[in-house]
Amino acid sequence: MSPNIHIFHEAPTPEEYIALRVAAGLSAKSLTGAEIALKNSIFAVTLRHEDELVGMGRIIGDGGCFYQVVDIAVAPSYQGKGLGKLIMTEITNYLENNAPDKSYVSLLADVPADHLYKKFGFDYTHPKSLGMYRRY
Repeated sequence: MSPNIHIFHEAPTPEEYIALRVAAGLSAKSLTGAEIALKNSIFAVTLRHEDELVGMGRIIGDGGCFYQVVDIAVAPSYQGKGLGKLIMTEITNYLENNAPDKSYVSLLADVPADHLYKKFGFDYTHPKSLGMYRRY
């Protein structure tokens, strides 16, 4: 990892958020949706090289029983340098220190990122349950 990467526990700007999602291969989000979502984060971590957003991740949910890890993204030119692991370490530390006993933490993993999440104790829900979604 580059020594010039700085960790912040704050959400990116909505514009940065949208741009990094798209650059990292995630779906685009509307500016209105991003503005609402980011200020409702339970926890956010951003990685910056100088002033440039190069990585991010968030936790959303009700803050008591259910948490969901979302928006794990690293800029393409910074991938493969351990930044995804750094983001997940920050998220895991937050959960270990703040999530009440018996909380349920979920995430949807794109392949091959599922291998990273397994290193942090996540496992597949199938066949016991299946993830489902509806997009608007």
